[in-house]
Amino acid sequence: MTDQPTPAFTRVLFRMIRQQPVRYGFALFLWVTIWTIPILIGLITAHFFDALTDEIPVTTLTMLVGAVLVYAVVRSMFIFMAMRNHASLLFRAAATMRRNLLVRIYELPGAAGLRETPGENVSRFRDDVEHIVEPFDLFVDFVGALVSGLIAFGIMLTIDPVITSVVAIPVLIVAIVSNRTGGLVRRYRKQARDATEAITGFLGETFAATQAVKVAGAEAHMLRHFQDLNDVRKTMMVRDRTLTAVLEAVFRNTVNIGTGLILLLAAGRLAATGAAGISLGEFALFVFLLHLVTDSAYFYGMFIARVKQGSVSVERLTSTMSGEPWERLVDRTELGLDTEPTGLTREVEKPGPFESLSIRDLSYHYPGSTNGIDGVDLDIALGEFVVLTGRIGSGKTTLLRAILGLLPAEGGTIEWNGEPVDDPATWLIPPRVAYTSQVPRLFSMSLEDNLVLGAKLSDDELAESIHIATMRHDIELMPDGLETLVGPRGVRLSGGQVQRSAAARMFTRAPQLLVLDDVSSALDVETEQTLWRRLFEARSDVAALVVSHRHSALARADRVVVMEKGRVVAVGTAEQLAETSEAFQAIWEGVVGGG
Repeated sequence: MTDQPTPAFTRVLFRMIRQQPVRYGFALFLWVTIWTIPILIGLITAHFFDALTDEIPVTTLTMLVGAVLVYAVVRSMFIFMAMRNHASLLFRAAATMRRNLLVRIYELPGAAGLRETPGENVSRFRDDVEHIVEPFDLFVDFVGALVSGLIAFGIMLTIDPVITSVVAIPVLIVAIVSNRTGGLVRRYRKQARDATEAITGFLGETFAATQAVKVAGAEAHMLRHFQDLNDVRKTMMVRDRTLTAVLEAVFRNTVNIGTGLILLLAAGRLAATGAAGISLGEFALFVFLLHLVTDSAYFYGMFIARVKQGSVSVERLTSTMSGEPWERLVDRTELGLDTEPTGLTREVEKPGPFESLSIRDLSYHYPGSTNGIDGVDLDIALGEFVVLTGRIGSGKTTLLRAILGLLPAEGGTIEWNGEPVDDPATWLIPPRVAYTSQVPRLFSMSLEDNLVLGAKLSDDELAESIHIATMRHDIELMPDGLETLVGPRGVRLSGGQVQRSAAARMFTRAPQLLVLDDVSSALDVETEQTLWRRLFEARSDVAALVVSHRHSALARADRVVVMEKGRVVAVGTAEQLAETSEAFQAIWEGVVGGG
């Protein structure tokens, strides 16, 4: 799977705008108005100063004061509406990207995983999205400043064309600096983001492996590595922040110095008489409008810098999309903010009775490796208990994942009740198939929330699943029963309780085919036998495909499938294989010998 090329950031920006055209158009109107309406105050100020040479009538003074008050009220109203609209605009833009990223992650083959650690992906969800939203946010100010600056520049030309032409000098300097430093801005931002991502990734992995670190006595080593990562991040962040601050200072000071020189020239014209001079009102208006022109230059420089930084984040998030085009990142999606959310769950029609699952010539190899499975055939019929067994690395788990679409099969066919399954990842799911992995995952929630995971169950249905999984006695001994918090990854439960909780969660889905990857490895023999017996007593319309080396599972199996080096090498009952298969004999004797 190759990464898609990333576009110029302006394409991303305008696509984001097209996803919210009405709201963004309203934002542009409001902010352009907010930026340009001060020109009216400049004109009022010019009229006031020109009138100072004469006696100002009370009515004129009253009108001027009234105009200023009206201006203040109107501009305040516009600012209030703009801020309220803008908060919604930015939130929707960020939420859209985060939701699209999450949807794409759930679309990926489940066993393939992401290339980055969970901590690194959290950094991308949090920081990189914000860094794309920043220029999206700044663009309305840039457009507003540009429009007001152009209008102000036109008025200034009517006052004094020569001095006004000098105003273009700081504007050009800012433009040149911002464009020439663009590459450096991108490079420093990328280094800073990579260093930050390394920190978050390391922390996520460390917190998940605290026990392993303590058992190995590696706390000092881990802290030293953490300090090394922090030192790198500190250097990169200082470079990035310093460059940004220096550019802001250069842009602002260039504008301020240019403003000072221009004002000196304008003051000389004020002192002049005749055609070469300007009136006091014109001077006041010129001074007032000057900052609007220079602000447009400042915002241009800042916008270009934010665009360069945002382009780095677009590249990173496009990489996280794993082969999807960048447009998918900002495509319009229903957030459920104005209407009831839709598409949050996959609607699966109630399936007909299960008859059989047939696998033919199924193959998959891990990228850059010969490891995987080759040409596997497998059949499972209603009511059967089929056990996959084999040495470590023989391909058992890979086969399960390829069947379920968690790994993209390279070849072969899958049929459900004789009908081809084109997309197993979306077809072989509850209520057809439920799967429990070799290392079950629980969430830092209550035990009941972990068992239900959003499913609508009656008390009897939940109780039955708990009974089949032999969890009832454990729950009675827990301090808060089903409301007991299990902790991250279920750390407050024993290994056997975690496995039985995962099994109970699978049973709550009432699947027709149960797929379990060595889920009984932490159970004693009696508990395991009880679990299988209760399952088939409670459900006569199910089948089970189980990975196991356990004697109790092998002896109970209707059919044992033995794998070696990614291929099926023997099929039969445990009794038959104990006499005919050397591979199975080694497993059987090893299991018995190990108790």
